[in-house]
Amino acid sequence: MFADDPVVETAADELEIEEGRRLARRMYVPRMLGLALGAVCIGGGLWEVGVPPWVWALLAFNALVWPHIAYRLARRSRNPMRAELRNLTLDSACGGAWIAAMHFSLAPSLVLVAMLAMDKAAIGGIKLLARCLAAQLAAAVLVAFVAGIEPQLKQSGPAERFSTAPLLLFYPVMVGFTAYRLARRVRRQNQELRELSATDGLTGLPNHTSWQRAVEREFARARRYEQPAAVLMLDLDHFKAINDVHGHATGDAVLRAVAEVLGQLLRGQDVPGRYGGEEFGLLLPGTSRAGAEAIAERIRARLDSRVMIPERGLRVTASIGCAALEAGDASAAAWIARADRALYRAKAAGRNRWMSDAAAA
Repeated sequence: MFADDPVVETAADELEIEEGRRLARRMYVPRMLGLALGAVCIGGGLWEVGVPPWVWALLAFNALVWPHIAYRLARRSRNPMRAELRNLTLDSACGGAWIAAMHFSLAPSLVLVAMLAMDKAAIGGIKLLARCLAAQLAAAVLVAFVAGIEPQLKQSGPAERFSTAPLLLFYPVMVGFTAYRLARRVRRQNQELRELSATDGLTGLPNHTSWQRAVEREFARARRYEQPAAVLMLDLDHFKAINDVHGHATGDAVLRAVAEVLGQLLRGQDVPGRYGGEEFGLLLPGTSRAGAEAIAERIRARLDSRVMIPERGLRVTASIGCAALEAGDASAAAWIARADRALYRAKAAGRNRWMSDAAAA
């Protein structure tokens, strides 16, 4: 029925193709139900004016066959989005033609215009709505001119008013349900985006910003309720040599293995995060200095004893700085900085060890 659009090749075009196919799938069932209900509404108007059998056959084709043709046109098009928007415009044009065929009967005409405008506004906003209303008006004028129908509204009879009820009652519910499903999908996607923006893609741990915010929240909470808390800063020793000798892919595998070790050793309330490069941060709520030092030694010993990449026999050690929350910490950043200073003193002392801020003092 329509010539195919030009071939699309870019990544953005591929995304638009998939979005167009999703739109076509979303519109398939609503179009079938909407046109079936619309046919009942239109049928009341056609009955009052006494149209010939071939007009009823066209109505049946529009209601029962066109939805399947529209779906196939969109799915097979090289640009499904554009094809589906054309289909929606044709839906409105057909509605305009049927309004004229009903001799502009007031009740079914107004209901038809309103229902067709509802889904267009919901799908494409004012731009699509304006285009579809223009197509609807043009089709109504054309059919009225060709058939010699006077363009004036006539009062609706009982059959016409009764036939509008199914479309008026059920179609808005269907459009609302479709909008609800779309809104849920958008909320789910937004949640996934928020999670992705807070997660380090390589290790699956909270990223620098997300972890630092967790420390800030714990800083405020621990201060308010006068509870202990500690921060560990962990840096892998000689990690650059691993990348240089074994390659960055192996280095990435080591970082994932370290994240796995941290997940195994920490408690459910603890928050490990990738601070940057080969450095990790660990937030330990409700943990005293002694408890933080015990956890630091457990992590150090596990990393020292584990073969990170068995096929290469690759091991890795870590230096760790500990800082328990103190009254003198002016901010979460100052708290982290104390742990970071302890970390660098551990490195200066020979690596593969932990040091606390007290030992660093």
